[in-house]
Amino acid sequence: MSGREWSLAGALEMMPEVIRRTASAVEEVEALAEQGESSEEVFRKQARERIDAIASRWVREMEALGVEVKGAWLVDFDNGSGYYCWKWPEERLEHFHGYDEGFSRRVRIQ
Repeated sequence: MSGREWSLAGALEMMPEVIRRTASAVEEVEALAEQGESSEEVFRKQARERIDAIASRWVREMEALGVEVKGAWLVDFDNGSGYYCWKWPEERLEHFHGYDEGFSRRVRIQ
């Protein structure tokens, strides 16, 4: 948890960076996954380790931005009463859920 509270304007301002970094990580992971599918066992293991490293790097990058990582390519922005919620490959930050609800119960931001 970052401890940061986000306004909607602040979260929207941060989104291009979140999307850019996420797109880059997803692209790297997808390329490695394709290589791993057609490779021998030792190369699949190396690809899996590299994928794990990319995902870990992405988590650190998101946390450094003050964003909370809630899953694979899923982030929340704490606004003090719940979370603005975004998941790859959504193009915009358009959802919210309360602290007691999760991703499945999110609603569109009005």
